[in-house]
Amino acid sequence: MRSTKLGISALQFAIHWENKSENLKTIARFLESMPVDTDLVVLPEMFSTGFSMQPENHAEKMDGFSVNWLKNMAARYGVYICGSLIISESESFYNRFILVDPNGAFSQYDKRHLFSMAGEEKKYAPGNQRLIWEVKGWKILPQVCYDLRFPVWSRNDLNYDLAIYPANWPERRDYPWKTLLRARAIENQCYVVGVNRVGDDGNGVAHNGCSAIIDPLGADLHAAEPNMEQWIYANLESATLEKIRKSFPFLSDRDDFRLL
Repeated sequence: MRSTKLGISALQFAIHWENKSENLKTIARFLESMPVDTDLVVLPEMFSTGFSMQPENHAEKMDGFSVNWLKNMAARYGVYICGSLIISESESFYNRFILVDPNGAFSQYDKRHLFSMAGEEKKYAPGNQRLIWEVKGWKILPQVCYDLRFPVWSRNDLNYDLAIYPANWPERRDYPWKTLLRARAIENQCYVVGVNRVGDDGNGVAHNGCSAIIDPLGADLHAAEPNMEQWIYANLESATLEKIRKSFPFLSDRDDFRLL
């Protein structure tokens, strides 16, 4: 049964380029002052390294240090935590979005749409499953960064309540980032969380964040200040979601199709 509310805290921060220890220290420091009533913490894409195209130098196994660190933090604070990192498995590398719960259980999603303009598809294997996670009865669609540009992959068949997009989205393309997050919320009648990094990466690419938590009508519940390390927080309400879907049930008129 879905809980009446779900407290979401998303961390917009400056990722230290390919420096896992510094990034985990930064996140740990922020966790000490996370918003009250947090149920789910959301971290950016490749939160431990930045958007690195050197997976051979930074990949970990699923029983590696960073995943175990996530489990320890989730247990310590009694929250769910999710974010993407570089994982090595079956002789391939994945940009893997991982959700851990306070008891150590985890779910995973491998990024489907790899960013060809940075050569991501030459270094990483694509995911091939569209998955739904569950947190306190809330159905969650995990996506990663470039997935945001492909609306068919996020099409809501009334099987999820919230879509989450961790990202390393450059400042020079922040208008599409901000616009598409709100479009995904409106067209799918769902809550959306988009959490992006700030600061320059190792390639000199600037990121200004513009993270946001958005309601099913496309309105901002909390939008981050650009270029600032900060938490954004919102309490998602199941009653609001149901009211919006009941008062304007356009998803019942959606086209019927299946992905090949």
